[in-house]
Amino acid sequence: MNSPVSPSAITSPIPARLVQLRAAMREQGLDAYIVPSSDPHLSEYLPDRWQGRSYFSGFTGSVGTLIVTADFAGLWVDSRYWSSAETELAPTGIKMMKIASAAATLYIDWLASNLQPGQTVGVDGAVLGLATARALEHALQSKGITFNTSHDLLNKVWDERPSLPQAAIYEHVAPYAVVARADKLAMLREQMRSKNADWHFISTVDDLAWIFNLRGADVSYNPVFVGHALISQTEAKLFVSAGKVPAELAVVLAKDGVSLADYGEAASALAALPADSSIMIDPRRITYGFRQGIPATVNVIEAINPSVFAKSRKTAEEAQFVREAMEQDGAALCEFFTWLEGALGKQRITELTIDEEICAARARQPHFISPSFNTIAGFNANGAMPHYRATKESHSVIEGDGLLLIDSGGQYLNGTTDITRVVPVGQVSEAQKRDFTLVLKGMINLSQMRYPRGTLSPMLDTVARAPIWADGVNYGHGTGHGVGYFLNVHEGPQNISPAIAEAHMAMEPGMITSNEPGIYRPGKWGVRIENLLLNVPAMQTEFGEYLEFETLTLCPIDTRCITVSLLREDEIKWLNDYHATVLQRLSPRVSGAALEWLKARTQPLLRPAS
Repeated sequence: MNSPVSPSAITSPIPARLVQLRAAMREQGLDAYIVPSSDPHLSEYLPDRWQGRSYFSGFTGSVGTLIVTADFAGLWVDSRYWSSAETELAPTGIKMMKIASAAATLYIDWLASNLQPGQTVGVDGAVLGLATARALEHALQSKGITFNTSHDLLNKVWDERPSLPQAAIYEHVAPYAVVARADKLAMLREQMRSKNADWHFISTVDDLAWIFNLRGADVSYNPVFVGHALISQTEAKLFVSAGKVPAELAVVLAKDGVSLADYGEAASALAALPADSSIMIDPRRITYGFRQGIPATVNVIEAINPSVFAKSRKTAEEAQFVREAMEQDGAALCEFFTWLEGALGKQRITELTIDEEICAARARQPHFISPSFNTIAGFNANGAMPHYRATKESHSVIEGDGLLLIDSGGQYLNGTTDITRVVPVGQVSEAQKRDFTLVLKGMINLSQMRYPRGTLSPMLDTVARAPIWADGVNYGHGTGHGVGYFLNVHEGPQNISPAIAEAHMAMEPGMITSNEPGIYRPGKWGVRIENLLLNVPAMQTEFGEYLEFETLTLCPIDTRCITVSLLREDEIKWLNDYHATVLQRLSPRVSGAALEWLKARTQPLLRPAS
C-alpha cells in the first residue's frame, strides 16, 4: 500500500471547516445541523455543487449523513463504507456511526435522544427528501425539539462552492431510443387521468432523462442532467439552466409539446398552480422544500412516479440492444484480461493502472460514452472494502500472491453494464478458493431461480446468501440493484436485499438486476462475483405466471479460483453452459491473443478423477 503517512498525521482542512459551520449555526440559532448526501433531485450520485457532506467531513463515499452540534460531529454510514470511513475520518475528529444499511435512519433517533426540548435542528429543506423530513419532524417535535428547514449553510461557509453543472443536453435518438417521447408523455398522462391528477411534478434526474429521451453529463458516470418537469394534459415544461439545450433540440422538443423554462423557476411554477387543481407527486422522490411550496388550495395526490415502473421494464427491443452492449463490453474485457495476464510479473501494475486499462479497452468499443461508475480495483485487503477506491495517494501494487477484485462498468448508447470479476495473482490459498467458490454457488443459485411474477424482490435475497450462510459467513450489502438503459447504474424499484419488502418492489418482465453476492475478510481479501440478469417469462401454470433470469453479462469466471469439490453437478453444468455461451457470443468480436485467452478461460470445468 502506497500510504507512507498515517491518516492521523495528515493535516486535514475539515476541523477548520467545522469551526466555520458551527459559527454559522450559532448565528442562525441552530443547535444541530444535518448535512445529507443529497441534492434537489434526491440523487444517489451528486454534482459537485451538492457535495457538502464530503466537503465538511472528508468522506468520499456516495452515501452517509453528517450531524454537527456544538461539541459533536458524527457521520452515519452503512457497512459498505466502514473501512474507508474509518480511514478518511481519522484526521477530522468526526466520529463514525455504524448503521446496518443505507436505508436506516438511526441518526434521527440520535437527534431525538441527545437534544433537549427547546433546541433546534436545522437542515436545508431544498435537498431533504419529503419522506425523511416527515420522519424527522415526527421524531423531533414529539420531544419538543424544533425542526427548521430554511437554512442552506453551505452557501454561507463553503468558499468557492461549485456552480450549477452546465453540460449540454443531447437527445437519445432512434434506434436506441426505442419508445418515442410523445408516447411516453401519453403514458404518463393516462396514469395521471387514472389518479385524477391535473399536474405531475418530477425532479429525479433519471426519470427526466427517460421521459424526454434526453441525456446529459451533469453527474459523473451517469448520462443525466439536473432539471425538473411539470406536466399537464396539454403541456410539458422542462426546467433546465439556460443554454443547456441547443436551439435545434429545443425546436424538436417543441414539436412534441415540450417547452423550456429556467432551472430556478420550478418553485414559482408550483406556487402558481391554480386553486382547486390537483398534482401528483412521489413522496420518495420530491424534496421537502418543493412539497412545502405547493399551495394549500391544491389537492396533492401522492403516488410513485409512473416512470419509475415504466423505465425499469425494458422493452424487447431495448433488451436486444442491451444484449449487444454486453457483447461489446465482453469483448473489451477479453482484451483487458489478455493484457493483464500478459503484463503481471513483467510490468509495474497498480490498482490505478487497472482502471486506466479497463477504461481504455471499453473506449475502443462502438457506442461507448463513459464508465458507468468509478472502477473498484482492490487487491487483497483492499478488495475487502466493497466500495474501495484507489487514489494517487493510497493504492496497492499488484504483485506477489492473492486475489484481485475488479468491479467496473460502461455506459453505451445501447445499454449500461456493471460486472465484477475476481482473478488470481500468483498463488491462491485454499481459504481464498473456498470463499470464491461459496460466492460462486450463491451467484449460480440466484441465476437459476424461477419465481412467480410479482414476487417482491427482497424475498430473493436469501437465495444467493444460502450457500454462504451455510458456511457461517455473510456480507453486508444487498445482493442486487436495478440497472438502467443507458441511464443510472443503480435504478429501482426492485432491490434484492434484506430491505423490508414493499409492494412497489415486485419483479416484472423486462427488469435488469445485478446478482453480486460476496465474502469480505477485513485486512485480508474480498470476493464478489457479479452478473446482470434480465427478468424473462418462464412458464404459465394453474398457479400463475412464472419468471426466470436470463444472464446478460458475458465474461469468463476464473476457474483457477474454484474448489471443484464444493460444487454440485448442476452448478458445474451451469458454469460450463455459461462459458459455452460466452465463447459462442464473444468469439466473433475478438481475435488474436484475446481470442486465445477467451478460449482458454472458457474451457469446461471438470471434476478431478478420484
